[in-house]
Amino acid sequence: MTKAKTILGIDPGTNILGFGIVRVDEAGKPGFIDMGVLDLRKVDSAYDKLDVIFEKVNALCDLHHPDDLAIESPFYGKNAQVIFKLGRAQGAAMVAALSHGVSVYEYAPRKAKMAICGNGAASKEQVSLMVQRTLGIKIESKYLDATDALALAMCHYYQLKSPLSGSKTVSSWEQFIASNPGRIK
Repeated sequence: MTKAKTILGIDPGTNILGFGIVRVDEAGKPGFIDMGVLDLRKVDSAYDKLDVIFEKVNALCDLHHPDDLAIESPFYGKNAQVIFKLGRAQGAAMVAALSHGVSVYEYAPRKAKMAICGNGAASKEQVSLMVQRTLGIKIESKYLDATDALALAMCHYYQLKSPLSGSKTVSSWEQFIASNPGRIK
């Protein structure tokens, strides 16, 4: 990675939506920029919630000019209605980002947890702790949805960094070392 990049991570929800922004510098080092939660519990209409999500993601794109959006893909739990609601929230966020020319990437919750914690079944508290350690920041426990969003942004960062994710294939350890001198200690 040679070009600086801003990654917006979103943990979608129709009650609480978390967002986190990570900036990757020219040297490929990620740094914390912003995070927060959008509390939608007092918004009565499901459609008004989607409008608020759309407007918030628009505002985040106007403010931070992200290159990529890393968003959690909806997953089926115990109630099928939940996946539909999450899909709508995700769609509102995606359309807002796409309208700003932002590339969209979806990650399963387990993949983001695995990327940040090494455990796909990690708790929100474990994810928060690892995000804090990785980015060298301190975050209050009331922002667990925001730390999930930062984990999604970091998952995308790791995906971009992976020698397996690009079009370049590495055929030997020597080639890998030559292509990735900063990863060898």
